[in-house]
Amino acid sequence: MKELEVIEQVSKRIDAYMAEKYEDISRVAIQRLIETEKILVNGKKVKSSYKVQVNDKITMEEEKAVEIELKAQDIPVEIIYEDGDIIVVNKPKGMVVHPANGNPDGTLVNAIMSICKDSLSGIGGEIRPGIVHRLDKDTSGILIVAKNDKAHINLSQQIKEHKVKKTYIALVKGIVKENNATINMPIGRSEKDRKKMAVTKKGKEAITHFKVLKRYDKYTLLEINIETGRTHQIRVHLSQIGYPIVGDEVYSKGKNEWNIKGQCLHAKSLDFKHPITNEDMHLEAKIPQYFEKILEELKEREKEY
Repeated sequence: MKELEVIEQVSKRIDAYMAEKYEDISRVAIQRLIETEKILVNGKKVKSSYKVQVNDKITMEEEKAVEIELKAQDIPVEIIYEDGDIIVVNKPKGMVVHPANGNPDGTLVNAIMSICKDSLSGIGGEIRPGIVHRLDKDTSGILIVAKNDKAHINLSQQIKEHKVKKTYIALVKGIVKENNATINMPIGRSEKDRKKMAVTKKGKEAITHFKVLKRYDKYTLLEINIETGRTHQIRVHLSQIGYPIVGDEVYSKGKNEWNIKGQCLHAKSLDFKHPITNEDMHLEAKIPQYFEKILEELKEREKEY
C-alpha cells in the first residue's frame, strides 16, 4: 500500500496528480484504479475528476494495473441496428463489455472495433471507445455503442435524464406475490465484501420496477424497468426482497437445477431518441437460446400437472 499526503495546493484532478507522481503508471491505468477503489482519498472512493485538496491523504494499492493493448478481433456479435451514428448489438452472456485487468481481450469492444474500424466515439476513453452504457458479463442483451462524439454526448445525456427506457426479463427463484411493484432502495459497495454491492443507507438512489409475466411451480418470470443504473442493481434488489435471479453466483445461495453459471437476466429492449435525427427508437434483442430452453422446460412441466 502506497500512502501520499498532499502538502501543497495543486488544483489538479486526482488522475492527473497521481499520474505525475507515479510516471510508470499511465493516466488510463490510474483511472481504472480509481474506479475499482484501489485509490482512495481520506479512506473514501472518489471520481477521477476529483480536485486534490491540501491535507488529502491518498492511498493506493501497490498492485499495478496492467497496460492493455486494445485490438480489433473478429468475434461474432449479433447486430440489431446500425447507421452512421450508432450501432446496437445483442451482447451474449459471458462476454465482458470492455477490456480490463483479467479480461484484456475477447470483449465486446474488441468485436465492435472489428466491425466499425475507426468510426467509434472517443469519449469513453482509450479502452471503452463508443461505450455509452454497460451490461454485466453474464447479463445478455441489447446495448448501444456510439460511433461519434456527438451521438455519445446525446445518448449519455438521455441516460442521465432517465429518458432511455431499459427493459429486462429475469427468471427468479420463488413465487412473486405482487403482480407489479417498485423497489426503491439505495445501493452501494458492501461493507462486508468490497467486491459486492448491497442495499445500504450510504448508497446511491436506486429504483427498479417489475411486473410478473408468468408464475411457474417454483419460479417467476419478471419484466423489469430501471430508472437508475447502479452496478448490479437488478440483481441486488431482487435478492434483497427474497427473489434472487436463477444462476446468480454472487447474490443467490445454492446451486440451480440447470447448473447455469451466471444470472438468467436479459436486456430485452431499449426505447430512446435517436441521438442525431431525434427519431423515436424501439429496439429489441432476442432472448438467448439457453434462457428459451429453460422457459420451454417450465412450460412442459405445467402440462404434466
